[in-house]
Amino acid sequence: MAAIIRIGGKTVFERVEESLSSLLGEDYVEAVCAAHAALTGDSRSLEPLARETVDFFPQSWHDHLLRLLPRVGTTLIPPARGTARGATSDAFDRSTDTDRAPLSCAGYYRIGENGQLFLTTKSAHYHAPLGHNFPGYRLLEHGRRLGIPNATHNNIRGHITRLLEERLVRCAAGLPPEPAESPDSGEPAGPAPLNRVLNLQTGSLAAEAAVKLILARFYSVQNGAAQPKYGGRVPVIGVLGDDLGGLTANYHGTTVMTQIMRGMWPELLERLERHDVFRVRAVRPNDLEGLERLFRENETGPLKLAGFFHELVMMNYGARTLSAPFVKRLYALCEQHDVPAIVDEIQTCVWSPEIFMFREYGVTPSVVVLGKGFPGGEMAASRILFTEQLDTLPQFGALVTNGQEELSALAYLITLRWVQANSPVTAAVGEYYESRLADLAEAHSGVVECIQGRRHMQGIYFVDLAPAKSFVQHMQQAGCDISVQAYKEGCPPSALTKLPLTAGYEVVDFLIDRMRQALTRI
Repeated sequence: MAAIIRIGGKTVFERVEESLSSLLGEDYVEAVCAAHAALTGDSRSLEPLARETVDFFPQSWHDHLLRLLPRVGTTLIPPARGTARGATSDAFDRSTDTDRAPLSCAGYYRIGENGQLFLTTKSAHYHAPLGHNFPGYRLLEHGRRLGIPNATHNNIRGHITRLLEERLVRCAAGLPPEPAESPDSGEPAGPAPLNRVLNLQTGSLAAEAAVKLILARFYSVQNGAAQPKYGGRVPVIGVLGDDLGGLTANYHGTTVMTQIMRGMWPELLERLERHDVFRVRAVRPNDLEGLERLFRENETGPLKLAGFFHELVMMNYGARTLSAPFVKRLYALCEQHDVPAIVDEIQTCVWSPEIFMFREYGVTPSVVVLGKGFPGGEMAASRILFTEQLDTLPQFGALVTNGQEELSALAYLITLRWVQANSPVTAAVGEYYESRLADLAEAHSGVVECIQGRRHMQGIYFVDLAPAKSFVQHMQQAGCDISVQAYKEGCPPSALTKLPLTAGYEVVDFLIDRMRQALTRI
């Protein structure tokens, strides 16, 4: 039966209710309760908490959020007084807007230090896919009260972390969370292609771990290690470039290696390339001819493509979206030449009804990078999924000592449960937003060039920087979290939005109306 998505204009989300026991398994929770009693002397009085059912997104909460919608942009409380100035770097200080800094957040709202109600239409830059204070995360507090730790170590990965690893692998293969009991279920008999998971803390560390996986095919990680498969050859990292052919468009974190890959530290990169340590080469988004040239010029002689890093929706480059023909050809070339394809899903994962957007393209990468948006901003927790062929690093070759936090893994499982249950609803709302935004762009073609993106993730491209800035200024004054992206070379001026998945048709209609008002004032 098809999911009911809308009744009388009102978004209908699928109800999800879980307890720690139902989400994590009765046997495990029983052992946790016994351990808690043994450690604290409490005679297992918290057992009912372990079995208390939590409604992840109650209808009453949804109704309350909608009642606040007309008040977006108004001042709800007096401005905060006596707030700290801070002591950050000059660059951060120049860009800080304390008026919009959060006093409190709930759902898809934030009250800034100026007392104004803001609509968080950028999902806090991807950290809040389910909005703020998502009711389902109450299970994290239940876990804390039962003594489930967040501080642990690589050698003692707990049950929740291991359970999450299994479910991520199944999800990446398009399988249901739980294995089917019937041997005739149609599930593949062998292991899934992406059958390894490393647990880290931030997206930057996860992307850096992916760099380590591919460089380990060219250089020994430590003394005494076996000769790498491509030892002696010059590794060339392929990335998505900007429209001018430079490196600035891609973004895979803030470690030195990944910053080099997007054009920072140019003198360092020049020296590394001059001494054949490694090279970085860019392909313009959706440039099939440039893609063919990349492989033709760097799969010859001492040169060898070490991997190709890419996003599918480039939220740090105007929401530029990769076309299916480009992605299909990229993966065919990677398979032909034994080149790992690394998809950075920090921005896109969970915003796809498939959870992982690469599945919508019908491809299987060698590495998938996930960021701390997946656990809803509750914890700094990232992951990489990768293939058995790349499983060559020693235990501490790509890890951090605190990558295995149990409550962080629980936050992942809570997000995954609600998003999978509501994927028909969120996909429909996302398609509706994309369609309404396209109509709006056509109606204002004098200032809006086009839109780019997919479903909830959209970039509005303007014909010039001045109208883009004016549009964003009007939207921010109206209480909508939108920013103009104009700082990257070769990127047309664009305004970025990224709606939380808990935002339904009502929020879309409200936002489009505010956008229309802003465009008429330009």
